[in-house]
Amino acid sequence: MTAPSLSTLAFASPSTLPEICDLLAERSARGGETVMLAGGTDWYVERHAQLPLAGAPLVIDLTRVAALRTIDLHGDRLVLGSATTYEDLRRSPVVSVRAPLLAEMAATVGAAQIQARGTLAGNLATGSPAADGVAALAALDAEIVLMSRAGEHRVPLNAFYTGYRRTVCRPDELIARIEVDLPGRPSHQAWRKVGTRSAQAISKVALAGIAVVADGRVARIGLGMASVAPTTSFLPSVRALALGRSPRELSGADLDEATGRDIAPIDDIRSTAAYRLHVARALVRNFFAALS
Repeated sequence: MTAPSLSTLAFASPSTLPEICDLLAERSARGGETVMLAGGTDWYVERHAQLPLAGAPLVIDLTRVAALRTIDLHGDRLVLGSATTYEDLRRSPVVSVRAPLLAEMAATVGAAQIQARGTLAGNLATGSPAADGVAALAALDAEIVLMSRAGEHRVPLNAFYTGYRRTVCRPDELIARIEVDLPGRPSHQAWRKVGTRSAQAISKVALAGIAVVADGRVARIGLGMASVAPTTSFLPSVRALALGRSPRELSGADLDEATGRDIAPIDDIRSTAAYRLHVARALVRNFFAALS
């Protein structure tokens, strides 16, 4: 069975955030399903695998809301509108200089067409454990700003997911923006994606990392790893091991052990659990070796 065709769905095309919040509140109060559509790079594919819905969803087109597609820097606070695309990240001088990790990640997401359409909020809302954007934002300890008719509230990214493809976002809320505190001093930022080929591939394992070393010790550490657990892994054991220590003190064996505690890879069509564990450990070792 196939999902209903697009021609049968109701569409709304608001131009402001309050309009979106009103639509979500009204639809949620009636128990109706709502789909917020920006790039559609995930939804258009996944909907063909869904069974017909009891009631067709209302599709809210977000492309007219300019406030959702912004990149701003306020001191060391980077503010990204939720409809910011990967191409926007890749081309932004601000991102390239202050958050090169995001620019490098964006350049490896699918083909040029996907980069031009895919959005950060789409990546976040879909909740795939292989999501490149989520891993990069995890390393930066991003904060998600959710908006509804009642106002805004903030959720740290490490509290955003409640399980595989499940989030804390309520039916009457949308992801309005993503905010990141950038290091105020020089940092080491890295993105490494391991896949079947060098481009247009879903990762077998991907690692995003940021580190600030001051007076010979790790003063800030952020890590995000994709495709190794039901949700993006923040590698908390590895972070705890490294913070406050000299990179030269971190043995390969200790890093391997901590990495193994933080992930739960599986066998699937793209790879095996054993290979993912091996690659994950190698990526973590290489990241810290670059700090020495």
